[in-house]
Amino acid sequence: MKIIVIGASGTIGKAVSSHLAVRHEIVSVGANSGDVRADIRDIAQVRALFGQVGKVDAVVVAAGAVHFGPLAELGPEQFQVGITSKLMGQVNVAQVAAEYLSDGGSITLISGIVGEQPIRFGASASMINSAVEGFVRGAAIELPRGLRINAISPTVLEESLDAYGPYFHGFEAAPASRVALAYSRSVEGAQTGQVYRVW
Repeated sequence: MKIIVIGASGTIGKAVSSHLAVRHEIVSVGANSGDVRADIRDIAQVRALFGQVGKVDAVVVAAGAVHFGPLAELGPEQFQVGITSKLMGQVNVAQVAAEYLSDGGSITLISGIVGEQPIRFGASASMINSAVEGFVRGAAIELPRGLRINAISPTVLEESLDAYGPYFHGFEAAPASRVALAYSRSVEGAQTGQVYRVW
């Protein structure tokens, strides 16, 4: 299969690319690095990305920013970070990808554990992750040509504990390699409209 990996230079993206590259052709994409450059917040750049790469069999996203901070200090600008990046960025990818995927191809997005298991200072992240999962469930019943769409919901990564550990006291961390297995299950499996939890 020919697979686009968006966010390929990140911790999860590297693990997913490494895992899938054993069996498939990987096209790495990032805002500032990769085989192709694109900022998923801009649908024109997403269209240009797919126009350049052409027909593919799967698209996976391991990218998207959200703002962490106390609820009382969150204003429209802070919420907009996640809305524009992690939510609408991934929606942009899914909608454009549907035009370029082979019949039966798949789209795999990323949410996160705080969509169901909230943390202090994570209200915006909880909102965005839940919205991504809702989009996946809704899109799954409308995609044409046997196209599939799923989301991966990882817990905090072992590799990211230095940066995010203080937000996740009491949570069991998972290695990025285990998250990569969930992406493999989405890409190489048969289900659609699913949220694969790596907790």
